[in-house]
Formats: sequence, C-alpha cells, structure tokens
Amino acid sequence: MLPHAADDISRDGKSLILAYDHGIEHGPVDFEPNPDTADPERIFELATHEAVTSVAVQKGLAEAYYPAYEDEVNLLLKLNGTSNLWRGEPDSAVNCTAEYAAELGADAIGFTVYGGSNHEVEMAEEFREAQEGAREHDMGVVMWSYPRGQGLRNDGSPDVISYGARLGLELGADVVKVKYPGSAEAMGHAVEMAGPADVVMSGGTMRDDEAFLRNVSNAIDAGATGIAVGRNVFQRDEPERILDALEAVIFQEVDPAEALAIAESED
Repeated sequence: MLPHAADDISRDGKSLILAYDHGIEHGPVDFEPNPDTADPERIFELATHEAVTSVAVQKGLAEAYYPAYEDEVNLLLKLNGTSNLWRGEPDSAVNCTAEYAAELGADAIGFTVYGGSNHEVEMAEEFREAQEGAREHDMGVVMWSYPRGQGLRNDGSPDVISYGARLGLELGADVVKVKYPGSAEAMGHAVEMAGPADVVMSGGTMRDDEAFLRNVSNAIDAGATGIAVGRNVFQRDEPERILDALEAVIFQEVDPAEALAIAESED
C-alpha cells in the first residue's frame, strides 16, 4: 500500500467506483431490470456523473468505449474475472496484464482475490504480479477481497470480512473492496484491520433507496472511504437520481433521507 496511490480514482479522499464487470461475472441477467444498461455506452455516460470517481470494467469494454470518454472518466481496469457458468471452487481467470492496462490509459487496476478458496495461493501470486506491475506504471491497486470457498462456513460474517480487509493491506492493495458486514460497528472493525489502506463497501444486490443509502452512510461513518457499486445504480429506472443521492451521502456526509430529498429536487 502506498500513500496517495489511489488519488486518481478518488476525490477529497472519497471514492465512488461505478462497477460494471457484471457482464462477465453474472451475465445478461443483471441487465434485465433496466435493459438499456446492457449497452456499455449507457454506463460510460453514467460514469461522467460528478459523483463517480472511476468506472471499473474489463479490458474489452475499455478497448471499445474508453477512448471516447478518457477526458471525462477515470478508468479502473479489472484484470481478472470469471463467468457465472463456472461451477468449480472460487477462482478468477487473469484476463489482462497491468502493462496492457497502462497502455489503455488506466488510472488503477482491480483484482479479485478469494481468500479461503482452494485457489487462494495461486490467486495471491497472480495478485503479486499485477500489483508490482501496477507500481511500475504508477497505477493504484484495488482488491476485490471476497473470502469464499469450501473451507468457509459463513463468508459474510464480520470476522471473515475483516480478515478480507486485512488480506488486502498485507498483499499491498491501496483500496480494499469488501462486503458490508451488517453494521457500522462491524464495518469499523474491517476499516481498522485494513490500516492505511482505503476500504470501500460493495454495493451488492439491489435494495430500496433508503435501506441502501443507510448502509452506505453507516459505512462512511465507520471510516470507509466510499463504495464500489453497480447493480444498485444501473438496475434502477433512474440511475442518475441515486448517483445524486450517493454524492450527498459520500462526499457531503448527508443523512440518507436528506440525500434523497436533494436528489428529488435535482430531477
């Protein structure tokens, strides 16, 4: 972890990463609630919203769409990912190198590590190569730290999520993306375990506006620096509205109810 390494994908020390690696990780089912968002162009348009500090995509989308948005959007290139068609022990194919990410103009790289998987050792070694490659090109490093596998009975428990946050710090991530562990207190422990590395909350599955924003607010109050969110933005009928509210919650630390009122007034 290096101080200021993630500055290019943050604003005033806070981050809103618009994640759009769902096409490979989950497949077309994630676009069904809002079919327009199956078109990556729509997501890159959303990424120009003032609240968004970077967009996280795989290399194919970066190649096809990022050149038209490079002056307006910060690129977080996801280096690994595996389809939901895979039914084996949690693993993630390395689809891109840090060197190629730099060629595409990436500001940072993203990499998933499944701590606890039977493939943890090889994933940690692959992360090492990606992390050191990113350092050679002055790119920040974001770890999707998702402990899961045969050896874990409850991968969503606060203790496991805190372990995932610590894993990110120990392996050299500048930002660690973890699941929300259920409470501000538990998130605070995860933040503590991550030390100087930033912690961002995973957006997760779609929830109603206020419940979702309340979790984000609790995470920020606990010391998280932001969120990496996909479905809770692009599956909504009005994605810009929730981005307006997220901007108020994350960057202004406004109460969720007030943030929704601000978003309504800006429609």
